[in-house]
Amino acid sequence: MSFWEVPGCKSGVVTGDVAWGILKDAKEKGYAIPAFNCTGTSSVNAVLEAGKTLNRPVMIQFSEGGSCFFAGKGLPNDKGVLQASILGAVVGAHYVRHISPAYGVPVFVHSDHCAKKLLPWFDGMLEADEGYFKEHGEPLFSSHMLDLSEEPDEENIDICKKYLTRMAPMNQILEMEIGITGGVEDGVDNSSVSKDKLYSTPEDVYKVWEALSPISEKFTIAAAFGNVHGVYKAGNVKLQPALLGDFQKHCGEKVGKENPYFFVFHGGSGSEKSDIALALGNGVVKMNVDTDTQWAYWEGLLKFYKAKEGWLQGQIGNPDGPEKPNKSYYDPRKWVRESEITMTARVQESCSDLKNVNA
Repeated sequence: MSFWEVPGCKSGVVTGDVAWGILKDAKEKGYAIPAFNCTGTSSVNAVLEAGKTLNRPVMIQFSEGGSCFFAGKGLPNDKGVLQASILGAVVGAHYVRHISPAYGVPVFVHSDHCAKKLLPWFDGMLEADEGYFKEHGEPLFSSHMLDLSEEPDEENIDICKKYLTRMAPMNQILEMEIGITGGVEDGVDNSSVSKDKLYSTPEDVYKVWEALSPISEKFTIAAAFGNVHGVYKAGNVKLQPALLGDFQKHCGEKVGKENPYFFVFHGGSGSEKSDIALALGNGVVKMNVDTDTQWAYWEGLLKFYKAKEGWLQGQIGNPDGPEKPNKSYYDPRKWVRESEITMTARVQESCSDLKNVNA
């Protein structure tokens, strides 16, 4: 069975049973869908281009800071209101909805880490989802993530229950985090967190199942197994993806179901291929990718500048002659496209790492 055989599967944004069906297909077949943080139409297009080339599903996600950037840094984004971040996420989701069918693959549109202080952003996106649902019978976004891992577990889970109850009538997927992902991501600095907090326990994860499964089956868990955002020196933090298997076994024995969890892998940049493979075997259906694609986007511009440096020092004058124009080199369409090309290649590499490729 191909993911295309999931009932209702189509090109463009997928939600509800279709989106969940694709995640089920991923879990059954041992692949995961990479989720790429995007900050504008250019990075969105790079992800979609890679999906089109591979003929595989992809996930586009917006962080709070990335959403603000999408709307424009010249707009106000008041603390406690986050109006630019709400606008940027909603506009980004609408853009993906309009453009993605042309690329011919299923696409998830998702919002990334939302800490407690950012809940106004989450509420604003859900209001947009509810409005879209009334008109179209499906939410604007495929899914959202709450990251309340800095709060006590009880509070984390209680808030997740509240929001999943609100999302369930729209058949929407919630991603939550239990345990802390280290490092720095989008302004959240967990680089000094005690290393024991980077590893969830079977009991921690089972509390999530107990609380959320009566509300809806459509939730994923970013359980901590030593994950760190960003790039870090080898050996500084030890990934233990085998823990995910322990979590599955613990819950499975209690509920009488094999591998009940749908896991998310955070902080995947720079991970060993063997760790990724083991995580896939233990129920990971999504992996976040940001740091590596940021570098890839920059690298395209860097290589272009190095190759064309002599043509990029002024509007007139280059190695071909002192009066020769340089417009065709500094035109943003030229160098932005070079960034898209290298980012697209890196997106394809992530898909390959996660076995999200056609055999």
